[in-house]
Amino acid sequence: MERKELFAEAVKAAEMSYSKYSGFSVGAALLTVDGLVFKGCNIENASFSLTNCAERTAVFKAVSEGYMNFSAIAIAGSSGGDFSKPCYPCGACLQVLSEFCGDDLIIILSDGEYKLSDFLPKRFCEESMK
Repeated sequence: MERKELFAEAVKAAEMSYSKYSGFSVGAALLTVDGLVFKGCNIENASFSLTNCAERTAVFKAVSEGYMNFSAIAIAGSSGGDFSKPCYPCGACLQVLSEFCGDDLIIILSDGEYKLSDFLPKRFCEESMK
């Protein structure tokens, strides 16, 4: 799948966002190594700590369906429908991505492509617990 297509899927996912408190819609499209796409959106709650980000929604959907090998994720966010500004993943989402993805996972934003290691060069992982 082309990177632009994956980003377009993230924008579509953002349209499903439940973000009535912040007004900031986020969508994510997670590409498996098998070529499947799992989409997620942010889902807010009046108790803000119970809110779930789009990236984690996509990862949890994929893992719950038995997929744990990913090659790329596209992330799109906007408070007014303009997805031209980059929406960087939060620390919690980066940590969840690091659980299932290597440093070379491609993160596609509106301003370009990055690797997971660009955002999370030192991460807490299984080896950290030994």
